[in-house]
Amino acid sequence: MSADGTILVTGGSRGIGAATASLLADQGHRVVIVDIAPEPLAGTNAILWPAPFDVASEAAVVTGVADIEKAHGPITGLVNAAGVFGKMHPIERVRMEQWDREVNIDLRGTFLVARSVGVAMAKRRHGAIVNVASVAGMTSGPIHAYTAAKAGVIQITQTLAAEWGRAGVRVNAVSPGFTRTAMLEAGIASGALDKEMLARPTAMNRLVEPMEVAQAIAWLLSPLSSGVTGINLPVDAGYIAGTSWAAYGGLPDAPAN
Repeated sequence: MSADGTILVTGGSRGIGAATASLLADQGHRVVIVDIAPEPLAGTNAILWPAPFDVASEAAVVTGVADIEKAHGPITGLVNAAGVFGKMHPIERVRMEQWDREVNIDLRGTFLVARSVGVAMAKRRHGAIVNVASVAGMTSGPIHAYTAAKAGVIQITQTLAAEWGRAGVRVNAVSPGFTRTAMLEAGIASGALDKEMLARPTAMNRLVEPMEVAQAIAWLLSPLSSGVTGINLPVDAGYIAGTSWAAYGGLPDAPAN
């Protein structure tokens, strides 16, 4: 990722995308955020692309990326953070229109933007891409389309890393655990999710903060990770490490002072 290039953040008006865009802008990078419902980020120098950006539309992505590069220069860093969370249903109640929406945004959208940006990066022989996957794509749960889509994001990350590695383009993924975004907080407030049950299986006994995911993304974009490509980095407060301990009586408490 070139210091004088542009970093594009999809889904940049909210959640993990907004936290990442704010952090990168604070680090002095030129950051352009796009979103299906674009809103500026207060207190940062991130540049808002004012037109709605539909990651699931091939025509919109190709045109939008070309227009952004024309206005702001070559994109040297990409964060694919646009996504929608899955509906929790028994499998017999999964509606295919909902399945299609989640897969189209979370998986198709990640691929379309990565391809549109990455092909140009490969021609310039320089660039870094980070796709936002999820621990849901590494485990199982009653969010059938979401888990399938995020597993697909992890897979295409590896494939694109191999595709473009010799052209100087690095492609990695982060897999957040349950993260304190507005969307998750709304689920907790509505009673659909239980905060204690989300935190209890994690080794650290807590949720993940959006800025913690943003810091991992910033590292993967930076020269500090110059030898890293094709990985999927969980940022999950130890959710994957801790979940299986329930079979052995649960995680140990912290020692008393």
